[in-house]
Amino acid sequence: MTKERLVAFTDAVIAIIMTILVLDLEKPNPFTLASLWEIRNAFFAYALSFFWIGIMWVNMHKGWHDVRKISNKVVWNTVFLLFFSSFFPYVTSVVAQNFNNTIAQVCYGFIILAVTLFNTLMYRSLAEIPENTAMSEFMAERKWMKYDITMKIIGLILTITIYPPAVMYSILLIMVIFVGPMIVRDYRK
Repeated sequence: MTKERLVAFTDAVIAIIMTILVLDLEKPNPFTLASLWEIRNAFFAYALSFFWIGIMWVNMHKGWHDVRKISNKVVWNTVFLLFFSSFFPYVTSVVAQNFNNTIAQVCYGFIILAVTLFNTLMYRSLAEIPENTAMSEFMAERKWMKYDITMKIIGLILTITIYPPAVMYSILLIMVIFVGPMIVRDYRK
């Protein structure tokens, strides 16, 4: 399989996932400011999921730019990444309707961690291929990922033990601390 075919497939699946997210948003009836406020958690869950997937897509675009060769291991890690990513519309909808429910939030956190795991495995399998010399530089720029994963696990533990929405707020915090500066840097280029 060529790199281009895998990238096109990945782009298509991610685009579909992001589109389905908005279709699951609850439509208030009647449509008033008060009724919109009542579904603020649904909008928060949608925005968090949309931008999290969007950040993953942007990073994939950057990371795959200099990829010369892929392997079957890369393909399978990407398939597993997309499999778990395809659950985002479902878990986002469940969390939107059950924001303070521990089980709903744990399911969301599990999907986040599974996607993070296979995203990391995909990049590592790309870096194992000798022709992909630029991947080591890309991976070096992502040293903050150990903190990302640690914060997600802490959020999940807090969700299970004392505060159900902790996993979502930990993801928001990660986006602000680690991803925000990258976005600002990219905007300035």
